[in-house]
Amino acid sequence: MVNICRFVLAVTLIFSGYVKAVDPSGTQYKIEDYMEAVGLAGLLPDWLTMTMSVGLCALEFCLGIFLLFAIQRRVSSRIATGLMAVMTLITLWLAIWNPISDCGCFGDAIKLTNWETLCKNAVLLACAIVVVRNPLLMMRFISRTNQWIVINFTVVFILLTSLWSLYDLPQFDFRPYHIGANIKKGMEIPEGEKQPQFETTFILEKNGEQKEFTLNDYPDSTWTFIDSKTVQTEEGYVPPIHDFSLTEQETGDDITEEVLTDTGYTFLLVAPYLEKADDSCFGEIDQIYEYAEDNGLPFYCVTASSDKSINKWRDLTGAEYPFCRADGTTLKTIIRSNPGLVLLKKGTVIRKWSHHFLPDLQTEGVRALQMPEDSVPGKILRIILWFILPLLVLTIADRLWMWTRFVKKKRPEKEGVQGVQEDNYINSV
Repeated sequence: MVNICRFVLAVTLIFSGYVKAVDPSGTQYKIEDYMEAVGLAGLLPDWLTMTMSVGLCALEFCLGIFLLFAIQRRVSSRIATGLMAVMTLITLWLAIWNPISDCGCFGDAIKLTNWETLCKNAVLLACAIVVVRNPLLMMRFISRTNQWIVINFTVVFILLTSLWSLYDLPQFDFRPYHIGANIKKGMEIPEGEKQPQFETTFILEKNGEQKEFTLNDYPDSTWTFIDSKTVQTEEGYVPPIHDFSLTEQETGDDITEEVLTDTGYTFLLVAPYLEKADDSCFGEIDQIYEYAEDNGLPFYCVTASSDKSINKWRDLTGAEYPFCRADGTTLKTIIRSNPGLVLLKKGTVIRKWSHHFLPDLQTEGVRALQMPEDSVPGKILRIILWFILPLLVLTIADRLWMWTRFVKKKRPEKEGVQGVQEDNYINSV
């Protein structure tokens, strides 16, 4: 029973930690949601919430590996029990008061309701209690002598995974805007399902006075954009994509349908908040915009920032491309980069690029506009080769080494017993 509970707990923690580690920005946003729910929004700086995100993912993943290999059995089981006790209390709060609809325990990979999460955590807490009561009954896969190798290898692997996902893009994209997804199809509601109602509200300012407007009564360009938000006004079937809406900055026209039905390529430079965007790549962005213009391809910068921030970005980078507005949360969901480049064709996401790896279209040409061949099985194979296989080889080598030591230790003992038996026989004769 101890080992069954240990395996259930270990596998869950490994999966939970990894799917969040490949998308540390998503975990950071969820931490900010929790802080907003308790009235502490904006209290901590971004670098601190990101550090908390990476640390939480690493803790879960490493703890799962340590339990799986029975490394530091007493310490690991105690930490796991404490972690599950805290998580169970948090999800009990979520289930009763529902301040957040999704706990984020499995990132975007698996969505659970708050009550489902509470039941899951209750089971894991029970498993942790069984393990912590008898930690020495956990069967070791790695000897104490070689445990340090697994510890260091695991910590380095998961930290590098998170850091690389921050520098580039998540290795696995579980969001509805992943490469190959059709945005228009993701917005469809199956026949017979009740349609939910959403309303996007724009907060604008004029002569020091702020007012809220919808798409139906959006005012002229004399008003200054401050913020926007999308809320659900009526319950119903919620499609995977329900808040994708593009509005031109200058005219206020809704160009969502135009972008999603364009039969050619469309470039979207997605920058949720320009005031926080990395402006070191403006040269590469300008080159992509020039390529789009030369080839008659639409190019838009989509942001949730105010007119003031847009004008500041224009002054800073010399941007000549048109700007559109969308919900900030939607933009952060589309791509985990600020700014990031998204390529659409007929409403389908063809490619995504972080601002660290923008394409050189003048050199690569049409090849850069093709859907990447990198598949999910190929990514899983790389994880097997870089992490699972080395641990497997180490485990086998460690078991063979321990068996050799056991045999060598038993051989002198056996020879000693045989010698005593022979002496006793001679003496008796």
